[in-house]
Amino acid sequence: MNRYPPIAEHGMVGDLQTAALVSSGGTLDWWCTPRFDSPSVFASLLDSERGGHCRLAAEYPDGNGMTVRQLYLSDTAVLITRFMAPDGVGEVADFMVPIDSSDPTDTHRLVRVARVVRGSVPFALACQPRFDYGRAPHTLSRTGDHSALFRGPGTDLHLQSTAGVTLLADGNDITARFTLSAGQAAAVVLTSTASGDPAPPHPSLAGVADALETCRTFWLSWLRSCTYRGRWQDIVNRSAITLKLLTYAPTGAPIAAATMGLPEQIGGERNWDYRYTWVRDASLSVRALIDLGFEEEAHAFRRWLRERIEAGGHASADPLQIMYRVDGNPHLTEESLDHLEGYSGSRPVRAGNAAADQLQLDIYGEASDALIVGGDIGAIRGWKALSGVLDWLVDHWDQPDEGIWETRGGRQNFTYSRLMTWVAFDRGVRAATRFSRPADIARWTGARDAVFRQIVEHGWHDERQAFVQHYDTDVLDASLLLMPRVGFVSPHDPDWLSTLDAMDEELVSDSLVYRYNPNASPDGLRGSEGTFNLCSFFYVEALARSGRLNQARHAFDKMLTYANHVGLFAEEIGPSGEQLGNFPQAFTHLALVTAAMALDEELEKAQTGPRHGNDGHPATHGLTVPDEDTGGGDAGG
Repeated sequence: MNRYPPIAEHGMVGDLQTAALVSSGGTLDWWCTPRFDSPSVFASLLDSERGGHCRLAAEYPDGNGMTVRQLYLSDTAVLITRFMAPDGVGEVADFMVPIDSSDPTDTHRLVRVARVVRGSVPFALACQPRFDYGRAPHTLSRTGDHSALFRGPGTDLHLQSTAGVTLLADGNDITARFTLSAGQAAAVVLTSTASGDPAPPHPSLAGVADALETCRTFWLSWLRSCTYRGRWQDIVNRSAITLKLLTYAPTGAPIAAATMGLPEQIGGERNWDYRYTWVRDASLSVRALIDLGFEEEAHAFRRWLRERIEAGGHASADPLQIMYRVDGNPHLTEESLDHLEGYSGSRPVRAGNAAADQLQLDIYGEASDALIVGGDIGAIRGWKALSGVLDWLVDHWDQPDEGIWETRGGRQNFTYSRLMTWVAFDRGVRAATRFSRPADIARWTGARDAVFRQIVEHGWHDERQAFVQHYDTDVLDASLLLMPRVGFVSPHDPDWLSTLDAMDEELVSDSLVYRYNPNASPDGLRGSEGTFNLCSFFYVEALARSGRLNQARHAFDKMLTYANHVGLFAEEIGPSGEQLGNFPQAFTHLALVTAAMALDEELEKAQTGPRHGNDGHPATHGLTVPDEDTGGGDAGG
């Protein structure tokens, strides 16, 4: 019978071009290379028999009373899996040295270091790659006791070991067994290259130790730019590192999650590929990072975003599509990998994402805010790209779309989509006026005001006394928790407070928040889903801004208990508290950051009075009206 570790029982390592998951039992069960969105080399997370894995762990015939713990070295992406038994204590350190470069590479190196700190510990290695999502056969060649080459279509995977680890062929796979005593260490290095490229230099323990220190130093140095000094430093740092790990350094494009196909319901069909760059998710991720002080990430993403607007090439005539590959390619053909069982039998397993062809008008609000983030209008080309988008949006905002949740049940006049088109026009008008940029301000202002009036008239439901999901329903939608953050309503507006009360009654379960009720608002898919972590953190922020601080802090502290053992979150929380959906999810971690910052700020205001920004208004974070600081920089490229 196939066995799958819980989704939450993983840590992530990466080099800023690709990422891998390692289970708390020491199994590397997910790695796509050379990019996040490349076919997998290891994917036993989606099929424990056919997906492929690389396990390096302590192994006792009878278990020997062994317990296992997994942790990160503090404020780094170095993952430690510790094996503790009466006869000894050993550990495996997994890491990838970041490639913080604008040049993509086919060469990626994942290092696994076994060491023993007490007694002696027997280790076992089993390396079973399966190329192209397990569809392609591979060949194995050995060039000595300490090196092997797995050759698949277009990709070579080199496995190399240091002294004491003899690699043995097992068919087309590799195994090894070795015992280390206190103070001893051994390393196993996996290097992916383009087919036919030269083999990498053979590793030494000294070289591996230097690489680990380089990795550790990179993350500690990167975190020095973080300006957050609040109550939840550790978990905010972990979320910031996670967002950085999920960003493709050559283009600055953040992906939505490291995985594909992990289910929103075990055994269900809501299994999507999240290894791409959503304009919405990426804009909000970058916004969270810049609120933490990471300016370079914002500049890189805004260049990428401007280039997408200039490049076009979409299936429709729209200036943006909702998602792209990390290199900006707009083609994401969806296919079902029917040969894979799926995580715990959850099928179909999808690669690619057909939602790329959907119309989701809200992305223009998030994109506009990202292009004007921090009051920085960026370069002239950035302004030209933004103004062209807004000119197009004036003529196209008033139409049904698929909405933020990418429903496959038909287009509607979604209130959130209208809300974010209001944001797009509002930010454009403010920026054009403030920076004296050429623009058709009269048309933008007219469209902004028309959107506002339409939302108030049609997005408000008198009987529910709440803003609702779309104009033809009384169903609530947690995406509207952002209404105060974007400045559409005051967080103390009676209409907003009654909306928040309605959400408390219908969408909130013990501080966890559902996106919407799919039974009341069919989305074209079978089955159900868990509470949505993004919405749960948006809820914390909304409560805090509305002055409900005790409720907000309780909800936030409760949410943190659902983080996994190394501080990571998937997309959803299931009925038994299990993590569900793709993992780790950037959306969740960016919302955690903004919730922590909002709650910190409101708690400080409650104790000492409000801190004011340069424009005389209370300082805020997230999607906000640009402040009055002087702009500059090269955000638009």
